[in-house]
Amino acid sequence: MVEDVVRPADGLTGIGLDFVDAQLEASVLDVLAAVETDLRASVTSADPFVTEAARHLVVAGGKRFRPLLVALGAQFGDPTAPQVVPAAVVMELTHLATLYHDDVMDEAPVRRGAQSANSRWTNSVAILVGDYLFARAADIAADLGIEAVRLQARTFARLVQGQIAETVGPRAGDDPVTHYLDVISGKTGSLIATSAQFGGMFGNASAEHTAALAGYGETIGVAFQLSDDLLDIASESVQSGKTPGTDLREGVPTLPVLYALASDDSDASSARLRDILSTGPVTDDALHAEALGLLRESPAMKRARETVRSYAEDARQRLSPLPDCPPRRALESLCDFIADRTS
Repeated sequence: MVEDVVRPADGLTGIGLDFVDAQLEASVLDVLAAVETDLRASVTSADPFVTEAARHLVVAGGKRFRPLLVALGAQFGDPTAPQVVPAAVVMELTHLATLYHDDVMDEAPVRRGAQSANSRWTNSVAILVGDYLFARAADIAADLGIEAVRLQARTFARLVQGQIAETVGPRAGDDPVTHYLDVISGKTGSLIATSAQFGGMFGNASAEHTAALAGYGETIGVAFQLSDDLLDIASESVQSGKTPGTDLREGVPTLPVLYALASDDSDASSARLRDILSTGPVTDDALHAEALGLLRESPAMKRARETVRSYAEDARQRLSPLPDCPPRRALESLCDFIADRTS
């Protein structure tokens, strides 16, 4: 069947990774090909319906960013070590589990260009399938050892806490920007950090190198999410993977919006932008177009770009304990890509 064709390089399009070295690229793609095969096997159940629902997002594709970081992290030790591929599968299954739950919370009709599981079946089925995928991830992690189980569980706890914080919103007296960055660190950065850490751990890299990879993973994860926020505003096309201004229309308070709302700039454009944004979701087409135009030219957007670049540079600095080699330069290329994509 078409859905069983494994194309490990497909999901790398748009990530901005420069492999630098042909041998490195071949090694990473070997890991990702094995991950694709094992992902499909790992979600197979004796119940055909469970298999179909659990494979729904697996076969829909995606960037496979977390397995990619496992594969790159392992390059600082032995990328052929037998536990590297299972570790990458654990990370991707954990990520996929959260997507099923996210679609229920967001009432999303589409995920990765396909009908979402909650739309195709029901919210209850989507939630239960997400639980099933997390259980499968935990089962595989158990074979990797107690430290893998502990780290995956703690990562998932951080991720859920981030989702709760986003749902509840900032409390009285909290700085909305700080709250938002903390949410992203929990929801996105935590799992990407553990992915890079797993690569070092199960590739048998040194403790110093593994710690550096974890710090890089968290920071680059936050930078990627923030840059996606900016693309939703700045892109004239569907470069961000969705219609430009979707977050604005849905009332999602991303970083440029939060900076605009917190601004005390007295010029007419800034004041007008605050007036529009303060009403919540901007659903009126004319107001939406106006707000989008004002945001693109606003000091808030410039400040948000500077924040993204600062995270990208922080991620680069966290790689300093690693040797100067093709895997490190590949990881650095992600920093350059993020810094440049929202310029």
